[in-house]
Amino acid sequence: MHTPHVDSPPRRPAHRAAARAAGALALCSTLLLVLVAAAWPPLISFDGDIARTTHRWAVDERGVTHAFRILTDWVWDPWTLRIVVAAVVVWLVWRRADWWTAAWLTVTCALGTLLQQFLKAAVGRSRPVWSDPVDTAHYAAFPSGHAMTAMVVCGLLLWLLHRHGVARALWLTALAVSVVCVVGVGMTRIWLGVHWATDVIGGWLLGALTVALAVLAQLRWRP
Repeated sequence: MHTPHVDSPPRRPAHRAAARAAGALALCSTLLLVLVAAAWPPLISFDGDIARTTHRWAVDERGVTHAFRILTDWVWDPWTLRIVVAAVVVWLVWRRADWWTAAWLTVTCALGTLLQQFLKAAVGRSRPVWSDPVDTAHYAAFPSGHAMTAMVVCGLLLWLLHRHGVARALWLTALAVSVVCVVGVGMTRIWLGVHWATDVIGGWLLGALTVALAVLAQLRWRP
């Protein structure tokens, strides 16, 4: 007896997956933003416990602290990552004549920076204060600009590598470097006592949201 062929269910469109990811990230980001703005006591206690512990380690482990200052001030500084983006933009225009992607990358990074600065001013969260600080930082605390910028830049560049179908070895290397960069910069900000833990988490969430929205825009509107 002939068995009728059953087609496998169609794969969910990529733009629908991006939209769902953006929705989930927007919900989590908004919830954390509200809790931070309202100074929810359990969250403040959570941040304080982590900050006091890591600051004690930072004071005791001066060698590690010095290495983390170099990483956060030079290797993972937002301006360093923006220079990387600028180099990619130049390459896209010069070698591939891909003006659309170059503009998409530039606009997304610029909007991410504007969102970050707007939220810092709107929330106005104070940074941790120590009698024996190991580092200093300016402006408001939430969200962490270092963490958000790292997530945006690494996320966008990973997406571009994925879209161009690079070799698996290159993709895995880029993914590993990105994970180290994003996680590392967040941990250094907490260790150095210039951010609360939820500042970093907020930066990661908002950065991931920015990437998801940018991917959605590219999937829907790229010529």
